[in-house]
Amino acid sequence: MKRFLTILATAIPLLAATGPVSAAASGTPQVPAGVTAGYVVFDRQTGKITSNRYAHRKFRSASVVKILIAIDYLEAHKSVSTSNLALLKAMLRVSDDNAATSFWNRGGQGKIIERTARKLQLTDTTPPPAGWPGYWGYTSISALDITKTYRYLLDRADPRVSGLILGHLREAGQCGADGFDQFFGIPRGVRGPWAVKQGWSGYGSTPPGRCRKTIFKSTSDTSAPAASTAPAGLPATPIATAAELSTTPALFTPAATGPVPDYGHPVLHTTGLVGPKERWIMVLLTAHPSSTTWQRSTAQVTKLAREVYLDGTS
Repeated sequence: MKRFLTILATAIPLLAATGPVSAAASGTPQVPAGVTAGYVVFDRQTGKITSNRYAHRKFRSASVVKILIAIDYLEAHKSVSTSNLALLKAMLRVSDDNAATSFWNRGGQGKIIERTARKLQLTDTTPPPAGWPGYWGYTSISALDITKTYRYLLDRADPRVSGLILGHLREAGQCGADGFDQFFGIPRGVRGPWAVKQGWSGYGSTPPGRCRKTIFKSTSDTSAPAASTAPAGLPATPIATAAELSTTPALFTPAATGPVPDYGHPVLHTTGLVGPKERWIMVLLTAHPSSTTWQRSTAQVTKLAREVYLDGTS
């Protein structure tokens, strides 16, 4: 992905590799010192949030916003040309920035966010500041709002729209269009199959090494996603009460307010559908100290993603 910030990389040893795990007993997720994390795990069968931390905390979106860009475009265009279908595929599977910029400019830039936030009832999602209208990655999002976005696709969106978007997320490629390995977090920490949209910003424009395809998704569960069996009357988007959302203080909290959340700090996000028949929606958004390397950040997020998954699904 195109980098909006250039961060000086400091040599930090790569943390121990982590592999996929199955659900098992686990303690409370441990957010690494210096890292700010907001996350939500939502159980589609019960209609309950099963794990969360700073669910409303705003983060710079990076490429996670591409889901909203795709929703807005597809709902405005009943017929999509072959060339635009190819752009959507590249944007969603390998996080192609040029494709995102094309849709962003044609859709009115920040007006895309205003429209989708209003329709999906996203209370924390706002467009980039007026001074950076072309920077779609400066959109503000929260873990709860991205959870709502996945719920919209699964339960309310036109099947034509949801089928195309989720179909591409189920086939996400390991190597992003910019050469970065986007299989961190959920892809490395949670047993497949899964559907994911990742986001990263602030790690420069050159990957730390060549991305090589090393992970193959499990195909043990190829059945269609189960329809939500939440109790009748459950809101179309998850509404969390104060009692449902954790108020545990973070160890380190760079400013979430201001024109761009966490400006000057790299961000790394992993989001998607996990578990048998895509039972759970999982969203993990993180911001890191400015000197953190890509290798250290991805290792930390993968470990945290595993812990969040176990906490929310056990």
